[in-house]
Amino acid sequence: MGADLTMACTSDLSGLVRGKGFATADLDARIAGGIGWTPTNAQITCFDGIAASPYGALGDLVLWPDPATRADCDLPEGRALSFLMGDIRELDGTPWECCTRSILKTALERFTEASGLEIRATFEHEFMLPQDRLSRGFSLQGFAGAQPFAEALLRALAGAKITPDSFLREYGPDQFEITLPPAPALRAADEAVMLREITRATAVAMGLQASFTPLAGSEVVGNGVHIHISLWTRDGRPATHDPDAQDGLSKAASGFIAGLLRHLNAASALTAPSAISGLRLVPHRWSAAFNNLGAQDREAAVRICPLSAGDPEKRARQFNFEFRAADAAASPYLALAALVMAGTIGIRDELQAPKATEEDLSLLSEDALGKRGLQRIPASLTDALDALSEDRSFADSFPGRFVEIYTAHKLGEWAHVADMTDDQRFAEYRSTY
Repeated sequence: MGADLTMACTSDLSGLVRGKGFATADLDARIAGGIGWTPTNAQITCFDGIAASPYGALGDLVLWPDPATRADCDLPEGRALSFLMGDIRELDGTPWECCTRSILKTALERFTEASGLEIRATFEHEFMLPQDRLSRGFSLQGFAGAQPFAEALLRALAGAKITPDSFLREYGPDQFEITLPPAPALRAADEAVMLREITRATAVAMGLQASFTPLAGSEVVGNGVHIHISLWTRDGRPATHDPDAQDGLSKAASGFIAGLLRHLNAASALTAPSAISGLRLVPHRWSAAFNNLGAQDREAAVRICPLSAGDPEKRARQFNFEFRAADAAASPYLALAALVMAGTIGIRDELQAPKATEEDLSLLSEDALGKRGLQRIPASLTDALDALSEDRSFADSFPGRFVEIYTAHKLGEWAHVADMTDDQRFAEYRSTY
């Protein structure tokens, strides 16, 4: 039946969704006129402290809800959830420097200007939902045990015009994965944000808690967010695959991946940005540990995905690559923007991707890795932030003071957990995400 209240939302620098609610009856007026917003809200960390802010108590902004993102979801137990994603703008209508959705929009525009191409993307989401301890990874038993939740989630997602591609009981304890079909890049990021919120809300309505935390413990696999990307011409022809080129990558795709690998350490500050994210990005956790392109390697930072189609045209349309060094502590808008910015640099500078690796890189010496241009992804949040500040060509892709403000935000988050043990940090992030 819908909700009497609707919320205009933004995915903030911590990857959480915040906003303001209003009577659903006023929706048309809010879409036309927006809703007031405060600059220092950008510095509210995931733990609800306020990091150092250049704005203080000054300034006003407008959050403009986008009607194309309207979610009007029926939840279990007769509950409902209505919200829209939006753009934060200055009072004169220009994009605000810390609006994550606007940053992605600008990155996509610059990519198209540099390449003449467009991007389709999708996000694979892993999360934890309490289950019977007898449940097994990938098992029918585990799937059946979660079926009431999964079916309730499917109904709720329909209210946001989101249809999942798959739902499965993953390997880790209480772990599930939900995937979505490819979509134009902005819509893919919108769906990623909305899916997480609707998943959490569905769980709460059923007396459960769903958590997208990057890592729940030192001895378990973590929850990643795998971002699939493919390139397309403006008239809808696939542009990622060249069957005669190295690793099947078109010139544009090779350049994109080369830029991504070159700037990966800096980009990780935005794609895997929590104080525990680096603990997941180690060998043999089925995540990513090195800045490598891998051929069907689920521990590569960038993985060339397998093809099942036999027809050459269908193979070209199916061909895509997957970025694996990401998690749900990142705003989907910022994570995808970071990849697009790095990829745009690679295309602009006519870089070429290295040949895909096909071995366990953790067995190579530092000298052997260095000779191949391979290095470990930053192991800590502070190391990733240092890489971001030092990589000027990448950092300069962001607007205004964004990198400075984002860094202050993340240091505020780090200060909250700096004196905690790893187990205390795991618990803190699990309850937050």
